[in-house]
Amino acid sequence: MLLCKARLVGLQLLISCCWAFACHSTESSPDFTLPGDYLLAGLFPLHSGCLQVRHRPEVTLCDRSCSFNEHGYHLFQAMRLGVEEINNSTALLPNITLGYQLYDVCSDSANVYATLRVLSLPGQHHIELQGDLLHYSPTVLAVIGPDSTNRAATTAALLSPFLVPMLLEQIHKVHFLLHKDTVAFNDNGDPLSSYNIIAWDWNGPKWTFTVLGSSTWSPVQLNINETKIQWHGKDNQVPKSVCSSDCLEGHQRVVTGFHHCCFECVPCGAGTFLNKSDLYRCQPCGKEEWAPEGSQTCFPRTVVFLALHEHTSWVLLAANTLLLLLLLGTAGLFAWHLDTPVVRSAGGRLCFLMLGSLAAGSGSLYGFFGEPTRPACLLRQALFALGFTIFLSCLTVRSFQLIIIFKFSTKVPTLYHAWVQNHGAGLFVMISSVAQLLICLTWLVVWTPLPTREYQRFPHLVMLECTETNSLGFILAFLYNGLLSISAFACSYLGKDLPENYNEAKCVTFSLLFNFVSWIAFFTTASVYDGKYLPAANMMAGLSSLSSGFGGYFLPKCYVILYRPDLNSTEHFQASIQDYTRRCGST
Repeated sequence: MLLCKARLVGLQLLISCCWAFACHSTESSPDFTLPGDYLLAGLFPLHSGCLQVRHRPEVTLCDRSCSFNEHGYHLFQAMRLGVEEINNSTALLPNITLGYQLYDVCSDSANVYATLRVLSLPGQHHIELQGDLLHYSPTVLAVIGPDSTNRAATTAALLSPFLVPMLLEQIHKVHFLLHKDTVAFNDNGDPLSSYNIIAWDWNGPKWTFTVLGSSTWSPVQLNINETKIQWHGKDNQVPKSVCSSDCLEGHQRVVTGFHHCCFECVPCGAGTFLNKSDLYRCQPCGKEEWAPEGSQTCFPRTVVFLALHEHTSWVLLAANTLLLLLLLGTAGLFAWHLDTPVVRSAGGRLCFLMLGSLAAGSGSLYGFFGEPTRPACLLRQALFALGFTIFLSCLTVRSFQLIIIFKFSTKVPTLYHAWVQNHGAGLFVMISSVAQLLICLTWLVVWTPLPTREYQRFPHLVMLECTETNSLGFILAFLYNGLLSISAFACSYLGKDLPENYNEAKCVTFSLLFNFVSWIAFFTTASVYDGKYLPAANMMAGLSSLSSGFGGYFLPKCYVILYRPDLNSTEHFQASIQDYTRRCGST
């Protein structure tokens, strides 16, 4: 009861709005009528409404519509045919004649007018709102249409309080003969008639129909003569009835639109693959796997490091071993000739510390071969940096000590005596080495070099390396050795006018310049190359630094000891010192 009252209130509001917007000045009448004992109403859009800008609600008249609606006209003719066939039948509704009122609902306002008209009382043009609508008898018995959802919803809201039915609810009960064919409908309202499958033949100036097959519902059967089908392809080839063709291997389907059968083929990116169980999404490979673009499977990554069996490793291993043997041989040669002037002028027992530091640096280079381990990562760079620091400290202090002896012993005797009494040479080497040791320990604690597996650099490789090259500790240790190299170069240059047997400016300058060039070449290479042979380049730079230090300082002295024993005599050194004294006295 409450629902009925609510509907009545809505209907009153709607009629009031129509009256307020001058609905009363426009009459809606059927476009086509057929008298009968019982009337049916048909609401079909025979015209299409015009789209225009409106500043207030207006009534759209169908006589000023823009275009003719073929679909609505077909619905209109179908209803006319249906009513006429029922009236002409002696079996369907004997002694009863059906009539109809057909309205053109070209717009929302025309649809409302037509609905209100079919609800009016017979012979009148108005609706009586009663408290009980069960006894209300409108002009028509049932309404067919409209065909659009929006207008059908409006019509249903107006008809439902008056209990007027969408005749289609009972259509599945209809069963009659039409031109010797049985017409019936199933529970869904779909016809159960037999059909002929017809193709239009457009060859020539006139078109004709060709029957290709038939469909029957009792029994359910479909027959098609495929030989009569004329396809438009070459040699009557059957076209593919798919929206998109199958993708190539390794290409995923990217759906375009709303249907999964319509898609674009996009190759799977590198590092992903297409599993046949899901053709619409590329799946990522595992961490230890890789895949090229457009792949259906993943492949194991190749693990790379500076292996011992490679030719590059053989060359570097042989060169480093040769250097280590030369260091050991030089240590033995200097021990055998420890009391000779050449060894004493080279630093005496300090030479063994220098050779030992170079040997420690050379031994650390073996840590670059093979798969990186934790001990190798911890020691190879730090031990090299500390060993080279000791060598540079000894080289610097030895050059500075010669300058003190020859240039300041007589001019500034207090400085000379302070240097000798306080063991300045040993103190400098110890302080300099301890400073580098603290840097290396801080490096190992704060920026601990550890073996790691690098995956981002190359998609198909796993790089085994130590996390050391880019750390701040490595840079600090390298810069410290750079400062020591500059100090050694400066002290050697200041002693360029010392006696010939003590003047090593040329050889030391050459070795330090070669050291600079080696590391500059390494860092330049590291900035443009990041592959498996980068540890080899690092080792080569270290080997070049050690070799230049050994060659620039020790090889000339070994040559004098072995091949020029006449120069390794006290008389020759005294003559060289006397000559230097005369030159200094003359200036």
